[in-house]
Amino acid sequence: MIQSPRLLASLRGFATTSVALLRTRLALLKVEAQEEAGRLIGMLLWGVVATLLGIAGLVFLAVLLTVLFWESHRLLALGIFTTIFLGGAAFAASSILRLARQGSQLFAASLAELRRDEAALSDSPHELRP
Repeated sequence: MIQSPRLLASLRGFATTSVALLRTRLALLKVEAQEEAGRLIGMLLWGVVATLLGIAGLVFLAVLLTVLFWESHRLLALGIFTTIFLGGAAFAASSILRLARQGSQLFAASLAELRRDEAALSDSPHELRP
């Protein structure tokens, strides 16, 4: 049985600090999960944009090729629209590739904080640093 009031106070302080540390780490995990969800939604939206603009560009390209041997100024208008839509699709596709290459940073900050906590605790097992 524990008799020392100083030991009880020390154990209470350790428990309080541990709970506060755990609460902070869980809050950080929540923020990181929200950031990852935003990144995935962005990738999905750019994918939809790339698909829609690519389809529109292909339709205009087909019309351009159909009208190729028609009169003079219709080709210029169709060529401009085709270039705009295909350029937009290329931009959206490159944005998706850039986001995909970045990779997920899910829980990276939490893991780094836990490594620092572990290092701080292993450096000095008898005293806790803030």
